[in-house]
Amino acid sequence: MNVLLIGSGGREHAIANALVKSPRLKRLFVSPGNPGMAPLGELVEIEVANHRAVADYCRRNGVGLVVVGPEQPLIAGLVDDLAAENILAFGPTKSAARLEGSKGFTKDICRAYGIPTAAYGRFDNAADALNYVRAQGAPIVVKADGLAAGKGVVVAQSLEEAEKAVAAMFAGAFGRSGAEVVVEEFLQGEEASFFALCDGENAVAFSSAQDHKRVGDGDVGPNTGGMGAYSPASIVTPQIEALVQEKIILPTLRAMRELGAPYRGVLYAGLMLTAEGPKLIEYNNRFGDPEAQVILPRLEDDLLELMIAAATGSLAGRAPRFSPRRALTVVLAAKNYPSTPITGTEIRGLERAEAMEDVVVTHAGTRVVAGKLQAAGGRVLNVTALAGTVAEAQARAYRAVDAIDWPGGFCRRDIGWREVAREGK
Repeated sequence: MNVLLIGSGGREHAIANALVKSPRLKRLFVSPGNPGMAPLGELVEIEVANHRAVADYCRRNGVGLVVVGPEQPLIAGLVDDLAAENILAFGPTKSAARLEGSKGFTKDICRAYGIPTAAYGRFDNAADALNYVRAQGAPIVVKADGLAAGKGVVVAQSLEEAEKAVAAMFAGAFGRSGAEVVVEEFLQGEEASFFALCDGENAVAFSSAQDHKRVGDGDVGPNTGGMGAYSPASIVTPQIEALVQEKIILPTLRAMRELGAPYRGVLYAGLMLTAEGPKLIEYNNRFGDPEAQVILPRLEDDLLELMIAAATGSLAGRAPRFSPRRALTVVLAAKNYPSTPITGTEIRGLERAEAMEDVVVTHAGTRVVAGKLQAAGGRVLNVTALAGTVAEAQARAYRAVDAIDWPGGFCRRDIGWREVAREGK
């Protein structure tokens, strides 16, 4: 089968690494891809926002499955338009993708179907939102309703901080994504990420991870798209996994079916593990980034087969197998990220890291100029290591990081710290 993979980041590089292991894969096309993905498939230029152009490319090149990596094309309805052309795609329809596209929509689903989540209010004007914030007090969480590249969430520790967040969002800090705001109860607990593959009727667990959103060591500084992750997360025990499936994932699938928008693809639940049990923070419609970089290297089954099963409604009875080994990834970001990253700096020595045993380097924001590899974004590289424990994977990953010569970049030096501490007890 010929496959077209949409996307250019570290998540898509990790997906490509997994897809090329499938004996069913004939040719892999990637649009637009990145320099690290060039050895895996053919990088092609398609105007992805032009859904007709994507469909035409698929017909000309005999593409049997389109894998949509990032969230924007899903929310824009690419899967719907491909289906109208009888082209199979992995990912939810536009209507189902509202689970990520609108935090308020998801919160309303939770309320209607008894899915455990934080108490909340939805607001389309600053005055009502401010009144709610002042009535609830701090700490409190203020979220832009729409997509904001992982940065539209403010966990306000003071009333003043919450008021500033509300004002900024309605003033256009996140464009149309902040035209509506969700204000939530602050939940106490530890965050974790849980993934399920869904085919509209069935959901199968697809491992867990824990990422690190804050830019600085010790989880300080502004939120980012993610500075690193490890998998599996031991705090997501088999008992908690069963609870998440029963109380969160399956009721969500039922809700979407009853709304006439059956959910197919990967469903990524951001969880808070509270004293009352797991609660849903938010949903994403796609593999996480950098969570994909630690989950997919552990997958022992055929990813292409699983994606086809999800897209065609035939996941029943499947249980994806994962290696018991631990994986940890460190994100190398350009200096000044997440504000205005400094791009164009040269990266050397990547081959030294890639030559290390049980180390995988994926590209997230790179380009080649005059034969030299350069930073071309905020999050630029992911260095992933596998080992028997998270502590061992952490040490291996940082040895590989240190082999890379990139003065223009930085990383956190404590990825996996909670799990390393748990392992040491």
